[in-house]
Amino acid sequence: MSASTRGLSLVLITDRKVCGKKLTGIIEHAIEGGVGTVQLREKDLSTGDLYSLAKEIREITERKDANLIINDRVDIATAVDADGVHLGWQSLGIDIVRRMIGRDKIIGFSAHSLEEAERAKSSGADYVSISPVFDTVNKDYFIKPLGVGAIGRVKEQINIPVIALGGINESNVSSVIKNGADGVAVISAILLSDSPEQTAAGICREIKKIESKSGKKTLIGS
Repeated sequence: MSASTRGLSLVLITDRKVCGKKLTGIIEHAIEGGVGTVQLREKDLSTGDLYSLAKEIREITERKDANLIINDRVDIATAVDADGVHLGWQSLGIDIVRRMIGRDKIIGFSAHSLEEAERAKSSGADYVSISPVFDTVNKDYFIKPLGVGAIGRVKEQINIPVIALGGINESNVSSVIKNGADGVAVISAILLSDSPEQTAAGICREIKKIESKSGKKTLIGS
């Protein structure tokens, strides 16, 4: 593993279309509640607007000691000195991106099967996200929900952090962690919350409960 994965226990993925509020304000409160990584995923923005938003979020994450990871856009990640990038099957190859950003940055990869996760690990990814775990209205998947059992099957085969995504909230996060996830990524659970800080704190509490019982090493950080 080339980069630190501290802060991946709770990842907030952005989606302006979901929250209908000032995104940066939600991000700030969510970090105060325990979000350790913000994943900027705003595919409809122009390069200039995406850079402006990334720069604003970077200022927040630096001030509050959280990670910022940018989806796909290596140029934007480099421009704002983000902590890393998150890739998918349509992105540049992991090996290419690694040469571009160096070994001190994080590279994540979206996997929808064990085979994809294994390829990502072999190519040098620092972590993989497995999705969708549960049914979700926030993203159009072409596969059915994988269920929590898929997490354990992936963890048995790869030795990098596995982050679960898709329909995860405070009520079901414990089952996700029990089945082997090293962390979770959420969208609507926090973005639609009346109190992003309290919701993030609640998810973190559930994660810590399972980790304390199992003795599992946390990715929440110091």
